[in-house]
Amino acid sequence: MLSDVTTPQDLDDRFRETLAALGPTARRRDPAEPVTDGATLTGAQALDIFDAQVTSRQLDLAGRWLRSFGEGFYTIGSAGHEANALVAAVLQPTDPALLHYRSGAFYCVRAAQGAAGPAAEAAVAHPADSAAHSPSDLGREAAADASDVGVGLFDAAGESSDEQPDAGAAAPEDSARAAHGADEAPTGADGGREAAEGPQDAVGAAARPERPWAYAEAAGDVLRGVVASAREPIAGGRHKVFGHPDLAVVPTTSTIASHLPRAVGMGLAVERLRRRETRRAGGVDAGDEASESPTWPSDSIVVCSFGDASINHASATAAFNTAGWYDHTGLRIPVLFVCEDNGLGISVRTPQGWVEAALRSKPGIRYFAADGSDPVRAYTAAEEAAAWVRRHRRPAVLHLRTVRLMGHAGADAETAYRSPAELARDLDRDPVAATARLLVEAGVAGGEELLARYDEIGWLVRRVAEVVIGEPKLTGAADVVAPLAPRRPARLARAVAEAAARAAGPGAAARDATFGGRLPELAGPLTLAQSINAALSDGMLDHEEMAVFGEDVAAKGGVYGVTKGLRDRFGPARVFDTLLDETSVLGLGLGAGLAGMLPVPEIQYLAYLHNAEDQLRGEAATMQFFSQGAYRNPMVVRVAGLAYQEGFGGHFHNDNSVAVLRDVPGLVIAVPARPDDAAPMLRTCLASAAVDGSVCVFLEPIALYHTRDLYTEGDGEWLAGYAEPGAWASGHVPIGRARVYGVGSAEDLTIITFGNGVRLSLRAAAVLADEGVGTRVVDLRWLAPLPVADIMREASATGRVLVVDETRRSGGVGEGVLAALVDAGYVGAARRVAGVDSFVPLGPAARQVLVSEEAITQGARTLLAR
Repeated sequence: MLSDVTTPQDLDDRFRETLAALGPTARRRDPAEPVTDGATLTGAQALDIFDAQVTSRQLDLAGRWLRSFGEGFYTIGSAGHEANALVAAVLQPTDPALLHYRSGAFYCVRAAQGAAGPAAEAAVAHPADSAAHSPSDLGREAAADASDVGVGLFDAAGESSDEQPDAGAAAPEDSARAAHGADEAPTGADGGREAAEGPQDAVGAAARPERPWAYAEAAGDVLRGVVASAREPIAGGRHKVFGHPDLAVVPTTSTIASHLPRAVGMGLAVERLRRRETRRAGGVDAGDEASESPTWPSDSIVVCSFGDASINHASATAAFNTAGWYDHTGLRIPVLFVCEDNGLGISVRTPQGWVEAALRSKPGIRYFAADGSDPVRAYTAAEEAAAWVRRHRRPAVLHLRTVRLMGHAGADAETAYRSPAELARDLDRDPVAATARLLVEAGVAGGEELLARYDEIGWLVRRVAEVVIGEPKLTGAADVVAPLAPRRPARLARAVAEAAARAAGPGAAARDATFGGRLPELAGPLTLAQSINAALSDGMLDHEEMAVFGEDVAAKGGVYGVTKGLRDRFGPARVFDTLLDETSVLGLGLGAGLAGMLPVPEIQYLAYLHNAEDQLRGEAATMQFFSQGAYRNPMVVRVAGLAYQEGFGGHFHNDNSVAVLRDVPGLVIAVPARPDDAAPMLRTCLASAAVDGSVCVFLEPIALYHTRDLYTEGDGEWLAGYAEPGAWASGHVPIGRARVYGVGSAEDLTIITFGNGVRLSLRAAAVLADEGVGTRVVDLRWLAPLPVADIMREASATGRVLVVDETRRSGGVGEGVLAALVDAGYVGAARRVAGVDSFVPLGPAARQVLVSEEAITQGARTLLAR
């Protein structure tokens, strides 16, 4: 008996020994019958689950085999976690799922459910009639043709008390999309790449299982991910993830729970869609939005799986807290959290009893528990948990105890921190072996038959592995980044023009009523805050799916009054306050965007964003990249930020650091300085999110919100009128285009700046003009992507560039501007004025570390003196 099993070969040998020792079944039982008295799991269902688990196990072995000769690039496997197949089996195939990286068996079952048609449904109802094809038949047919292989948000609390009828558990489909695989032990003189010849003839009919092997497409999906094939259906070779748009499996790259806040947001959005459909069915007019088909069926629940170590992460804490908080307020969040607890975070042990104690204590979240090595009870617990969430539309967690076999990943030598006895105990709890024992005890199959199925599936997996090895990889940078952040400027311009036509035409009466007869274009010059407020209202009128939310945005109207009156105009279902947690605010936006909404969350201060920036970096910005655009989370994140507040502040209210945003690939960063830029830039961001699925950060300079004057007190030159709809198209501001102000002759110096720097630079340019210096002041407006063409054109016009950067000298925007000039071949003089590498202190001391008008004029004089 092996006691130090850590290698794929050892695990394979041990599993074979276990199956061989099971022997024949004592008596045959009709597979349509329950496996035990009182169980809901039938023999046919258990056999399907066994095939899914074996497919997942063989895929893990194939991944290690491929890695052994440099053709596999991902070795984190699902061995020991195959009980998650039971969870997938009790869900509806349309329930959106965000999966842990050890979810191979779950994915196999879901892929099978997705491929099942009427014939498969009949097979479930009459399993005895489903033996027409074997895995051998299906696998060889597929392998013969390589091209075919595997191939309030929401409602007010008072409206949220109703429950769903108990829909019960969805039976797993008898026929599903099955997996072709790879034996673990390499064969052949070339180090393992010689094709396997299949089972020996001596095995005979026993090697031909009598039920369809339904997991071929799942195997192709997974193995294409392992070898980074460009034909992999979700990420296209960019990463190994579980995901598929046809299977409602949303790709996650998280290993530390960053997808949990999104799951909560999806739950809120799914429930909002359900309520909308309910009102629609009852004849209640829900507006244009009701005519759109919901992303998922109205009775869907969201399932989100993760490991036990992840429950300690701040993102998980935020998600659990948010789900419980909303449940406490009466809002419904139909999310089933699944904690797959193997007791380890790589080598760090989870304290005995900690997971149960932690999960049981979460307010507002119902606790269910099961041991993955007991398939009957685990199936029942999963069934009960899913049915409870579906009926009550409330969050629950299923604590699924698992084991981890073959270490954390291929390079993990777990014998360095786990004893042979501990490893042996985990092997005794192997969930696939547990399902095999159940099948023998239930009279469904004997040990020899199950071993034959194991070998046959392994052979099929190997054949798929051999095919996908030869598939093309991504070969150019353009191919890699293609789905990252699509830009279609002509379509955005058209979307803005169409919005203008609606506002001036069929929507004119509603617009007039929304503004109470006081249209913003007739209100006279507006401040920056007033212009943003009016543009948000126009956006809400044009985008029925748009929702504005965040801390203090509804009842108070925002700390600075920017969202004042929006809740009264559009109701609490579309404008609402959230709890004070930025991770959860962004998570709500991520889930809502994925569900088809247009979320506009607010982060109250830029400094608060740093608590939650991974929701933008690791989740929002990667979604289109890792799904080839099949999934998207459009979002416009409003952030009040930058410095120069008078009489109020300190670091957290005057943060001037945007470096954490500028290096996020694909992120759009807008910084409006003037009221007449703010509205068109916001319209552009909303259009970009709606049309291209963009993630935009709309960074609003706090100190300019209520600024009225530019040069002298009372001149009103920082105010601007609001454009009427007829002027929106001509005033459209494309992403990545700057604005240029000419002061004096505009021939001597180019100042490149943004945000507060625009006002400071214009004031400095006026001083320089009195000295006979003509200046071009370039307002970048967009920090990502930078308006490089405009920068180069305006810099070349004078040959002298002064970059005025209110962010910090190290990691600031100015570095990017100067680098863009160098890359574009600029040969003139350049100088930079930037903030000091410091946090912004309180009171007058702030002036010592921020850019001033005097520093700008002095910098200009020094540059001109060269």
